[in-house]
Amino acid sequence: MMPPDPSQPPPGRPGRKLGPIVASAGSVHRAWLNPMRDAYFASGRTLGDLSVEVPLAKSKLSELLRGASLYPRWEIVSRLATLLGLPQVPLGRLWRQAALDAHKSREWVDRSSDNTALTTTHAAPPLDHRAFCEHVEPDYLLYAQAFIPDDHEGAVSDTFDILWLSWNDALASPDTRRYAWTVLRGTVMSRTPHIDGRPCFSQAAFDTVALTYLADAEARTRQLSETIALFQVISQLPPTQFDVIALRILWRLSTERVSELLGLAPAMVRSSQRHAEHYLKSTLYPPETDEGTTP
Repeated sequence: MMPPDPSQPPPGRPGRKLGPIVASAGSVHRAWLNPMRDAYFASGRTLGDLSVEVPLAKSKLSELLRGASLYPRWEIVSRLATLLGLPQVPLGRLWRQAALDAHKSREWVDRSSDNTALTTTHAAPPLDHRAFCEHVEPDYLLYAQAFIPDDHEGAVSDTFDILWLSWNDALASPDTRRYAWTVLRGTVMSRTPHIDGRPCFSQAAFDTVALTYLADAEARTRQLSETIALFQVISQLPPTQFDVIALRILWRLSTERVSELLGLAPAMVRSSQRHAEHYLKSTLYPPETDEGTTP
């Protein structure tokens, strides 16, 4: 029997099913909407139940949970979070950033939270969450910087807030490290420029790979074209191979550290690297064919 889809209410739940998040919702908006939707689905409550305790009609609650219509005030989001058992601090930080991304003024943000404290300093995440974040933060920052150098700290901070919101799910997952890496990757890639659906490395990544090792200007110019070609091919790799190669080539992390960050067995990391390197070599340096030979 197929397991139930966690993105939908359980069978027999009264009321209309909640639709998906609208395409126009920004990445940080989605970052707090997804955990809130998960908490709503897990609660077993209906929109009608919530509308009794939140001053919104069912239709407006549906719009809020889909990211539709106007960006919601913090007072409403905070009340809903309390009913669904979500921590206020990480939710509040993500709500604020998403409001600014939606071109809301800081004055609007302050007014929207006048009646509900938007505290960001007096509550602490679970101890094991804090320990995990401290352990991975340096390498998470390096990974994010390869794609979004101007916002890599914000992307990692948002990743840790998303993990705080869903920490119980992370602990209940088959591998917390893999769960966390998936959150980081999704956060970073949602803010990374793409060409033809492929992520683009930043200039910081180019500098890291080879150019900093070459003092001669002419050699740096030659290496640049080769590096561009290499990164274009790397971007075509499947996600796991892509991440393994990026971490091993860009930052020269050990197999053991990559295994730890990705939540993969060392043998899987080595296998992914072998397959990726084979693809890179066969694409960048295809075998020569004898044009005079008749098949």
